[in-house]
Amino acid sequence: MALNVPGLVVMAAFYLLILGTGIWASMRSKKEEKKCTGDGMEITLLAGRNINLLVGIFTLTATWVGGGFILGIAEATYNPTLGAVWALMPVPYVLTFFLGGFFFAKPMRENKYVTMMDPFQQKYGNVLSSALILPALVADVLWVARTLVSLGGTMSVILDLSYVYSIIISSVVAIIYTLLGGLYSVAYTDVIQLILIFVSLWVCVPFLLTNPHSVDISLTAYNQTFQAPWVGTVELDEAGKWFDDFMLLALGGLAYQAFYQRILSASSYTQAQVTCFASSAFCLVLGIPSVLIGAVAASTDWNSTSYGLPTPYERDQAGSILPIALQYLTPTYVSIIGIGAVAAAVMSSMDSALLSSASLFSSNIYKNIIRKQASDREMQWVIRISVVVVGLAGTALTFLDSSVLVFWLVGVDMSYTIMFPQLVCILFFKVSNGYGATVGYMMGIIMRILSGEPLINLPPAIQFPGCRLDEEGKLTQFFPFRTAIMVISLLSILLFSWLTSIIFNKGLLSEKWDVFKIKRKQRSTATAADVKRTNEEASQAKQLLDTTSC
Repeated sequence: MALNVPGLVVMAAFYLLILGTGIWASMRSKKEEKKCTGDGMEITLLAGRNINLLVGIFTLTATWVGGGFILGIAEATYNPTLGAVWALMPVPYVLTFFLGGFFFAKPMRENKYVTMMDPFQQKYGNVLSSALILPALVADVLWVARTLVSLGGTMSVILDLSYVYSIIISSVVAIIYTLLGGLYSVAYTDVIQLILIFVSLWVCVPFLLTNPHSVDISLTAYNQTFQAPWVGTVELDEAGKWFDDFMLLALGGLAYQAFYQRILSASSYTQAQVTCFASSAFCLVLGIPSVLIGAVAASTDWNSTSYGLPTPYERDQAGSILPIALQYLTPTYVSIIGIGAVAAAVMSSMDSALLSSASLFSSNIYKNIIRKQASDREMQWVIRISVVVVGLAGTALTFLDSSVLVFWLVGVDMSYTIMFPQLVCILFFKVSNGYGATVGYMMGIIMRILSGEPLINLPPAIQFPGCRLDEEGKLTQFFPFRTAIMVISLLSILLFSWLTSIIFNKGLLSEKWDVFKIKRKQRSTATAADVKRTNEEASQAKQLLDTTSC
């Protein structure tokens, strides 16, 4: 296959459009910085907490609808061992946004946090919060890697462009416009990218549905044709695994800094809620084309195409089924349009991950620990350097492993089993303290490692009920073990926080052993509450006196 020159020209035009939008947004960011009374870091990371509602909806949706979203849904639908019922992403994301809008947005906004790690730093101190930041940073770096891997594989199929070149070019463009304008650049380029994703995918669908090599997908939905029905089934002994995957996607996303960056950038709590609810609807709509593409691929006689036999699944290319379907089942110009959708999805997720990790390092580590007196100008450079470092680290990882699934699994697993229970406890349970958080943190890490993972050939030391060999002969947990680990971690945080609180408050252990100073913090909290109550009573008495004198 020769290099696809027209496709390269179209992709070059796309990248120039995105880069131009990013530069324009960075100029807008500088104008806002001059008008705004807040500090420069808040403008860079949160767009001055005054982002437009429509732009907020677009950037939150685009953050979740990435390359893994588009390619993963198509792969699961096409895969004869899975099917559409295992293409979970759109539905759990609805739950993510609704839970985030109803419960998590309010405490974050009321306290005017800059990142999701701020409450940890304020309550647990710098040492423990630094340890808790590590999983979040690693998850973001892996997020960058998996988005680039998905783009590299797609470009190599359709454009016949080197995997290495496509990854490096995409990485450089995303890094440049992200470090130029911060959230403003990311948000406004997300608007362009989301429009391209929506239009490009829906343009491709009619050509795929009417191609001469595929059977009507309504006939293959529940009937065996060229392979198993594309709708798929969830057997009773697989229900635990299906539930675990669903909860992983639904709740794991609530422990990503990128989500809170969008929530905190809204001008009000109501706007943040509307942003979440509207984004959930967009995710559902944008998931439909990928399901249809996977269904068409499952209904195709590949022997009648130039691709030939064996099928993509038999060649172990199910992960690239979307670009393969576009390449062999649609005209050339349509496949080029399709690659634009994948590139837009990848860029929209990658820039979010870059800025997310830069936010955590610059605000929670550099500003709050290393250099508390750092100026705005200095912080701007720290953010830019952080973006470059994370981008380079994520890009480097793509050359170690070409599996999107491995990067996705490790990243989301860390967010769900380690960070989510920590976030729930610190936001909604006053009893939580550093001792409980430490125990829950260690419990989550140790149990997740001991539970094993077949994708990275890690055998399980702990075998939950239903653990057995899968179709590939690998020992696999079919029990919802990740959810179990998350619940165990959460309960551990609450239990040990309660026990240590009793131990120090009752004087069972000397206060000099209280490393996290929980007794002192409880006293200061009580004093602050008393002062607030006294001020309120004085204000009420003054109002009553004024009324009486009148």
